[in-house]
Amino acid sequence: MSLFITSLNSGSNGNCYYVGNQNEAILVDVGISCREVEKRLKRLGLNIQKIKAVFVSHEHSDHIKGICTLAKKYEVPVYITAPTLLQCHFNMPEHLVKSFVPDEPILIGELAITAFAKLHDACDPYSFVVEYNKVNVGVFTDIGAPCKNLIKHFKNCHAAFLEANFDEGMLEEGNYPYFLKKRISGGNGHLSNTQALDLFNHHRPAFMTHLILSHLSKNNNCPVLVQKLFDENAKGVEIVVASRFEETPVYNIYGPVNRKLRLAHSSLTSQLAFAFT
Repeated sequence: MSLFITSLNSGSNGNCYYVGNQNEAILVDVGISCREVEKRLKRLGLNIQKIKAVFVSHEHSDHIKGICTLAKKYEVPVYITAPTLLQCHFNMPEHLVKSFVPDEPILIGELAITAFAKLHDACDPYSFVVEYNKVNVGVFTDIGAPCKNLIKHFKNCHAAFLEANFDEGMLEEGNYPYFLKKRISGGNGHLSNTQALDLFNHHRPAFMTHLILSHLSKNNNCPVLVQKLFDENAKGVEIVVASRFEETPVYNIYGPVNRKLRLAHSSLTSQLAFAFT
């Protein structure tokens, strides 16, 4: 009774995050092509037919460019707010377009998906928490600052995709124009390594097991730097840096009770194996 998660792609070239159980799954954003989604799910051994919905965080192209093709090909409903839909200009059958209301869970099979407002320079941006059998997974990217909503939901997550977009020094010393640097770091753009680490250090729950660091900037960050920074503060949490070029492995996220049972079963199995060797 757990959730399976993977980042199919993460970065300004495309974002797509998978969360599901044994029977159904959802995608948060589809910023890569339908063909790439199909290829990456197949490599991971995940059945695309289990995807029962797509949730759209905001209208930027790196989050939406594959949605119409995937939705029409597999008859998958797309959950999106009216202001974001207006900005997206989707060519999609009306029956596939669904709405959501912030802070009100939507049931997709046994998955409960809750949207909450975030800080980002889009018309109506949201982050999401997926809950199943008391296991919570957050998808928290494209965030200008760690607002009260983010902190509240982060505290309840067993695992999270968390933006660590830029290193402050690299951004400051880089060749981006001044207006773009201000857009990224000005409170409605993206979350820095320092901001993400501060959120992790001060608000992670004791039961968090996985943190997938997401949406790293190609020019203003370094995966090795981020991995080292968070590994030094992990305290038992598995730290994964999502790639802008390929999918991550699939991670199995358990709740506290199921995790204890799994660990107990693993220990018993090891003891029996030792006893009969």
